[in-house]
Amino acid sequence: MREKKNPVVYILASRKNGTLYIGVTSDLCNRISQHKDGKIPGFSQKYNLKTLVWFQNFNGMEEVIKREKQLKEWKRGWKLELIEASNPDWHDLFPEECETP
Repeated sequence: MREKKNPVVYILASRKNGTLYIGVTSDLCNRISQHKDGKIPGFSQKYNLKTLVWFQNFNGMEEVIKREKQLKEWKRGWKLELIEASNPDWHDLFPEECETP
């Protein structure tokens, strides 16, 4: 697995236009692996949110937390537009970002 250590805000989905989860981490690949393995109890586990559909890198945790709070306040339609602008088919970004070729 490729190392991805930097502050990131990310969105997981249950399916296209399904339930969304917004989170923050400093190690994207490890965190998404934990979600996929069901090791993170709570909302993402309850709703089976395992598909990484969007993420954004930042230089510092203060910036990433500010962005996370902003996204959580957005209307659902805006979040869907954000995802579809870079990932119109809602495919899982985890393999291309984290798995070694």
